[in-house]
Amino acid sequence: MLTVVPTPIGNRQDITLRAIEALKAADLVAAEDTRHSGMLLAHLGIKKPFVSLHGHNESARCGELLDRMAGGSMWRW
Repeated sequence: MLTVVPTPIGNRQDITLRAIEALKAADLVAAEDTRHSGMLLAHLGIKKPFVSLHGHNESARCGELLDRMAGGSMWRW
């Protein structure tokens, strides 16, 4: 299952409880800026594998993520 989670731009305290629960339940986090997202998850005490997903790798990475989701192997990143 794919869940899109908006994260706060400025203040980390602006994240919703629903977003926190979605991140806790995730097998993998795909983020535009893994450094920023890594700091946010560390602040929340959540440890998850990361992959970068941004304008420069979007075409290749999206196909890769879709293939893994279809195969049910997201956790084997």
